[in-house]
Amino acid sequence: MSRIETIGNCTLYLGDCREILPLLARVDLVLTDPPYGIADKWGGQQKGKNGESRLWDGDNEWDKATCPDLVEIAVALASRSIIWGGNYYPLPPSRGYLVWDKMQEFSNADSELAWCSWGQTPRTFRYARAQLASEGKEHPTQKPLPLMLWCLNFLPKAKTILDPFMGSGTTGVACANMGKTFYGIEREPRYFDIACKRIEQAYAQQRLFA
Repeated sequence: MSRIETIGNCTLYLGDCREILPLLARVDLVLTDPPYGIADKWGGQQKGKNGESRLWDGDNEWDKATCPDLVEIAVALASRSIIWGGNYYPLPPSRGYLVWDKMQEFSNADSELAWCSWGQTPRTFRYARAQLASEGKEHPTQKPLPLMLWCLNFLPKAKTILDPFMGSGTTGVACANMGKTFYGIEREPRYFDIACKRIEQAYAQQRLFA
């Protein structure tokens, strides 16, 4: 762990979650989007039935493999868990998958799945991936803010939220908007700084409207 930032009710850790997770207390909910291990499919121009798109150009080393040990530790820390990309992990069987319908049919996936640890009936959130541009996409796998707010609304009594793969901090922004306590871990300094900035802006916007 090389840095800790406290912003409102959010505590952000810059470092490896292998070192940080054992130090944390239990939380009500883990809401996270871990690496899917699909970096080899990201490079260059991709062809789909409705056209071509460029998935991402840059350093994808962090997504070369999944990390089932870390996901297992994170899930054990929480009363409930929502794991985006849970279908890439050896998690227990669940009927409670959430679906993000991206409303697209290009080379990228039409949808993504989130595993739920409890008996949540399957639900679908429809939000065009292109709308992420209006949020200012800062991370290759950044989830839309409305999607994370939707996830949190399934567990309105959850007060403490953990995201051990914080990325650009969307889960933290959602928690700031909903008045929840958030703990986020990110090992890449550039994404950590982006997450800090976005969460600071979320609190500043609240103060402005107040």
